[in-house]
Amino acid sequence: MSPYEPLIDGPEDDWAEHIEDVESRTVPLPAELATLLQRVQDRLLDLAADVPLAALRAVAALERATKRAAGIAACNAKDDELSDEVIGTALGLAADKAGSRLIHYALRH
Repeated sequence: MSPYEPLIDGPEDDWAEHIEDVESRTVPLPAELATLLQRVQDRLLDLAADVPLAALRAVAALERATKRAAGIAACNAKDDELSDEVIGTALGLAADKAGSRLIHYALRH
């Protein structure tokens, strides 16, 4: 243990419990996609250490793909006329942030 690490576990445990609670109410990712995303993240981190420019090229490709998908998903979610509370819960956000998040995604594509 580092001499600079806090010895108080309460706040850290409270935060972990809060995050677990929020995540339990979000819309679940399909297991296959969650696994794939973890594999991509792990590979990108390895690539960033070994061949940083290749990692940056891969990140750029992912940004393009997520930009398109986010725009389509945001427009479709908006068409569903869901409340900000429903959207916020599904995404793990406060309701007052949900609408602006959808607009942000919709304007990206």
